Amino acid sequence: MMQTMTKRLSRIRHVALDMDGTIYSGGTLFEFTRPFLALLGNLGIGHTFLTNNSSRSARHYRAHLRKMGIFAREDELYTSTQATIEYLHERMPGVKRLFVLGTASMREEIAKAGFGLVENSVGGHGDLRRAKAGEPDAVVVGFDTALVYRRLCRAAYWIKRGKPFIATHPDRICPTDEPTVLVDCGSICSALEKATGRGPDKILGKPNPCMLRGILQRHGLSPQNLAMVGDRLYTDLAMAQQAGAFGVLVLTGETTAPEAERHSPPPDLVVSGLAEFGQRLREARNPRGAEPDAGGTRTNLSPVAGTKVRIER
Repeated sequence: MMQTMTKRLSRIRHVALDMDGTIYSGGTLFEFTRPFLALLGNLGIGHTFLTNNSSRSARHYRAHLRKMGIFAREDELYTSTQATIEYLHERMPGVKRLFVLGTASMREEIAKAGFGLVENSVGGHGDLRRAKAGEPDAVVVGFDTALVYRRLCRAAYWIKRGKPFIATHPDRICPTDEPTVLVDCGSICSALEKATGRGPDKILGKPNPCMLRGILQRHGLSPQNLAMVGDRLYTDLAMAQQAGAFGVLVLTGETTAPEAERHSPPPDLVVSGLAEFGQRLREARNPRGAEPDAGGTRTNLSPVAGTKVRIER
């Protein structure tokens, strides 16, 4: 069993990383994140940051990561909003005008992708200069952290009228390090479903395997070469299973150890955090679990603190 796990880990050439609950929580970067990314570089393993959180644009996410000391290229970041835009272009080419229930940042990104935005909320004026009055071709719902009741009602109106109902992702809550519960896209969609009798016609983002298939195609990888790392069983790990990738659950976010033990099918690997996963990757490539550095010493990644421990030869 151990040899099988080691063999599977040794095949990994790229790691898809969830963000909230995996590399940081809210505005706090986990201390082991930067050492883990450095380790991936040393092992020749690529990485892509994935997030279902559609409240921010890809540009905002890159800026958010930079503030934490992580510099991500454009091709190292993929969001559920980008997945939704690609889906609309490829699968619903007749859709040109949208009613978007989402943040200003999300609406701006969708508008820049060539869609007209219908902003005809009852009882107030539109809040986007790009917005146009009229009837939308579809409704898109995301993680709206500035949710306005009249806009929620207007989305329900168009859904009740039979307009295609697209959700950027299914997450019910968003992880946070603040003393609150952040109601996410999945919960907003549940309210709309209760009000209209209709659930989303299509849900993008994780666990939709399209989030990983794009990475496989972009880097010329087979599913066995890709690890999906995240903190949620019903999105991150479900997507890994559907795409045939190696699923790694970290216990630094939403899922607890007892929940992981009860889940069926079980994740391929459950670890305390990225530091422990990094150690497992290193050991799979070197049975002694360490690589010599330029100074003739060896470095190990602590599975607890995410720090390097020097081991003299």
